[in-house]
Amino acid sequence: MAVFELIKPAPLTEKVQSRQGNIYLYRAMWLIGWIPPKEGILRYVYLFWTCVPFAFGVFYLPVGFIISYVQEFKNFTPGEFLTSLQVCINVYGASVKSTITYLFLWRLRKTEILLDSLDKRLANDNDRERIHNMVARCNYAFLIYSFIYCGYAGSTFLSYALSGRPPWSVYNPFIDWRDGMGSLWIQAIFEYITMSFAVLQDQLSDTYPLMFTIMFRAHMEVLKDHVRSLRMDPERSEADNYQDLVNCVLDHKTILKCCDMIRPMISRTIFVQFALIGSVLGLTLVNVFFFSNFWKGVASLLFVITILLQTFPFCYTCNMLIDDAQDLSNEIFQSNWVDAEPRYKATLVLFMHHVQQPIIFIAGGIFPISMNSNISVAKFAFSIITIVRQMNLAEQFQ
Repeated sequence: MAVFELIKPAPLTEKVQSRQGNIYLYRAMWLIGWIPPKEGILRYVYLFWTCVPFAFGVFYLPVGFIISYVQEFKNFTPGEFLTSLQVCINVYGASVKSTITYLFLWRLRKTEILLDSLDKRLANDNDRERIHNMVARCNYAFLIYSFIYCGYAGSTFLSYALSGRPPWSVYNPFIDWRDGMGSLWIQAIFEYITMSFAVLQDQLSDTYPLMFTIMFRAHMEVLKDHVRSLRMDPERSEADNYQDLVNCVLDHKTILKCCDMIRPMISRTIFVQFALIGSVLGLTLVNVFFFSNFWKGVASLLFVITILLQTFPFCYTCNMLIDDAQDLSNEIFQSNWVDAEPRYKATLVLFMHHVQQPIIFIAGGIFPISMNSNISVAKFAFSIITIVRQMNLAEQFQ
C-alpha cells in the first residue's frame, strides 16, 4: 500500500534526508494539532483544534479520574478500579510528558537542521544506503508503536463496553451510564475518544527520543565508515587526507550538537516515565494475575507492552550509542595513521580523546538513561506483586 511505502528503504537513485524518518511522527503531530499552518485564517481554526486534545487529554482526564474515585469508589470492582488506576497514573505522566514535548518542539526542528548538514557529507552509495535504511526503520518503528497503542485503547474499549461497563470509568457530569444501554455506549465512546487523545499524545512523547537516537546512530555508523577510509586512497595528497580527518572531526561535533539540542527534552520526559513505570507496571500485573478475565487480560497485557515500549527500546539505543562511541575510538586507533605527517597524528590523538567521552543522556539530571537504570526502576513492579501475594490482598478485595 502506498500509505506504508515509507517503511521500506527507498532506492539509492532517490534522494532521501534523515528528517524523512520523522514523516509518520509529524503526520501524527499534525493530526493531534501540534503543527499549525504558518499563516492564514486556517492557522486560527487549527489552533482551536490544538486546544481540544489538550483540554481533554491533558486537563479533563486527570481531573475526571479523581472525581470518579471520590464519587464512585464504592461501585468499583477490584479489577475495574485497578484498570482505572493504572491508566490514571499513566495519564498524569502523559500529561506532563506531552506538555513538555509540545513546548520543546522547536528543538526537534533545530536538530533536523543539524542532521541536514550531516546528510550533505554522505560520500557514496554505502553511506546513502545506511540513511535510507535508517529512514525506513524509524517510520516502521513508529507504525508498530501506533498499532500497539491504538490496539490497547481499542481492546480496552471493546472488552469493557461489551461486558456492560465503561472502559475507564472517567467522571462524566452529563451522562449516567447506568441509565440504559444507550447511555453506556455514549459514555464508552466518549471515554474512548478522550483516551485516544491522551494515547496519541503519549505515543508522540515516547517515540521522538527513539526516532532521533536511531538517526544519531546511523550517522555514527557513517562516520565510522569515513574513519576507516582515512588515508586509504594513494592518489590523495597529505593535505587532502588531513582535510578528510578534519571533516570527520566536524561531523562528530555536529552529532554531539544534535544530542545537546535534544537532551533537555529527553531528560525531562524520560525522568517522568522512570518515576512512574514501576508503580504502573506493578498495578497492571496485579490486575492481570488476580482480577482479569481473558479479554480484559488481553487489554491489560497490551497496556503492559505499551508501558515497556515507553522506555526499553530507547534505553537500548542509548546503550548502543555509548558502544558506538567506543567503537569509533577503536576505528580511529586502527586507521592508517602510522606514516602520517605530525600535524595529522596530533589531530588524530585529540579526535580520539574527545570520542572516548561517551554520549550519555541523563533523566532529570539523576538517572543515566540505560538498560540498567530502566530495569532498576521497573523492578518496583515485582515488589508490588510480592506485597499483594504475601498479604493476600487479592483475596481480601475479591
